[in-house]
Amino acid sequence: MRDAEQREAEAMPVRIKRVYEAATADDGTRILVDRLWPRGVAKADLVMDEWGKDVAPSAELRKAWHHGDIDDAEFRSRYAAELDGNPAVATLAEKACHGTLTLLIAAKDVERSHAHVLADAIAYAS
Repeated sequence: MRDAEQREAEAMPVRIKRVYEAATADDGTRILVDRLWPRGVAKADLVMDEWGKDVAPSAELRKAWHHGDIDDAEFRSRYAAELDGNPAVATLAEKACHGTLTLLIAAKDVERSHAHVLADAIAYAS
């Protein structure tokens, strides 16, 4: 690993990865953070440490976003409000303090996914 990449990896203990990508040794603790099980993935085949349904967006919020009833900014605001005070976020922050935490998602568009809002909440809680 190059020096710059190593510094970045050390500075960001929370990573985001699609469930369809292979697990690697540097993933650390792997948490699925989708409320629904990812399509096309057998439960026995997904390498993960736990399924964090309780930190995924509510079904109502997820549906409103996917159907276009709310925009990205509204989604992020409402999801952040759902995470505020959620004790599971503090638990994830504690895990991140002890090593790399990889948030697993099924979304195709990782950059627009809810995982970034969750990663920010985890960083704020640490």
